[in-house]
Amino acid sequence: MSQKIFNTATRKKEVFQPIKEGAAGIYVCGITTYDVCHVGHARAAIVFDVVVRHLRMHGYEVTYVKNFTDVDDKIIDRANKEGVSIAEISERYIKLHDEDMAALGVITPTITPRATEHMEDIIALISTLEKQGYAYGVDGDVYFAINNYGKYGDLSGRNLEEMVAGARVDVNDKKKNPLDFALWKKSKKDEPFWESPWGKGRPGWHIECSAMSRRYLGETFDIHGGGEDLIFPHHENETAQSQAATGKPLANYWMHNGFVKINSEKMSKSLGNIFPVREILKNYHPEVLRLFMLQSHYRSPVDYSESSLTEARTSLIRCYTTLKIIKDTLDKLSSDATKAVNKSSGKKDDYVSKFEKLIDKFNAAMDDDFNTAQALGHVFDMVRLTNNFIVDEKHMPDDIKAAILTKAKQVFDHFGTVLGIFQSDAGQFFVSDKETELRKRGLDIDKIEDLIKQRQAARSQKDWSRADDIRQELGRLHIVLKDSADKTSWIIE
Repeated sequence: MSQKIFNTATRKKEVFQPIKEGAAGIYVCGITTYDVCHVGHARAAIVFDVVVRHLRMHGYEVTYVKNFTDVDDKIIDRANKEGVSIAEISERYIKLHDEDMAALGVITPTITPRATEHMEDIIALISTLEKQGYAYGVDGDVYFAINNYGKYGDLSGRNLEEMVAGARVDVNDKKKNPLDFALWKKSKKDEPFWESPWGKGRPGWHIECSAMSRRYLGETFDIHGGGEDLIFPHHENETAQSQAATGKPLANYWMHNGFVKINSEKMSKSLGNIFPVREILKNYHPEVLRLFMLQSHYRSPVDYSESSLTEARTSLIRCYTTLKIIKDTLDKLSSDATKAVNKSSGKKDDYVSKFEKLIDKFNAAMDDDFNTAQALGHVFDMVRLTNNFIVDEKHMPDDIKAAILTKAKQVFDHFGTVLGIFQSDAGQFFVSDKETELRKRGLDIDKIEDLIKQRQAARSQKDWSRADDIRQELGRLHIVLKDSADKTSWIIE
């Protein structure tokens, strides 16, 4: 099945046809470096991380560029308030961003350019626009003239009246049209500046992405991505200035992820419902947040809440429980059994065929506009199928059992590599999850372990009433016990 992508520019799914066969160039707008990453940033990062993972799994050589906006009004304001340079502010928040992305299992992009490192590229692009009649300077500022560009509004699908009504435009008598946007801004007092043909100043927001994408991916590249909120004005302005300068499309496919809502409300600093990634990860394993994001199609909005993360944690525990059983069972089987994984049998071939069909269905879902919601359905089908095998085939010969479970592990590895989950050792996942939940709920592990020991002693003395009382006491703490022949293990519900 060919890879299909919903193209914002055409409002329909299209078969992905890269400019260079076997390769893909992707540019995604990154953060403005004045604060820590929040859950909205996490969604965009995870969405495009999975896009890159899936394309690479299919053999594409992906060049993934994700920028940092490291000069902006908000950065300058923060630097002035703290009495430090914008470079110090940017370095701080780039470092924290990188820590958050690493914690979320997001692959480092191929190139992570910064606006301040590309002033020559930016100034050259503005100069080209000015020479071609698409830009005009006024008292040290330079604006893009949308009246001279006939395709303005094509990406967002808006007419000029709608854009004027909805745009966040400055009240500025210098502009020929209220929608004309800044390419270069004259420096003000206590602002950083760079020398340019128009005097001392700094770039506007939109021009930096055009300059950096062109620098690393060429005048036209394959996929441009970002959040839905960037379609207008940022991406509309970006494609206008780029196409005006080159006469070519900026990107052949535009992808935009949906909004994150907080308990059904729009995320907003004024509402106080901005959740930093690092605060979320104090209470949840990073893969819980990834799984939550991937349970919805990337173009759909997601509703972030404690209950939704709790549900995602339950689903992830279910998967890791199966992975741990696979690992523990293979570890217990003899080396001779695990060496015979290529041995054929009717039972083995039947299960392997079912596993491979699930891989095909998973891949088909991802090929259909990266439908992670549908793909995860096939992951959970694999969990059910594997669990049924473990229960129903207890007496199967060891070598056949080892072959089937080895194949099952390979299937889960494929799912995990594409989705960025199942990247922890199963045993370590449960240790990490347990430590996180104990801390979050204020539970004392020593008290829990002591109660379990008391229950084991009661059971050995056949004091079933006392054992049941202790189980109920632990149950009130949401501690779930699992008894085996030689030990009692436990998880937090």
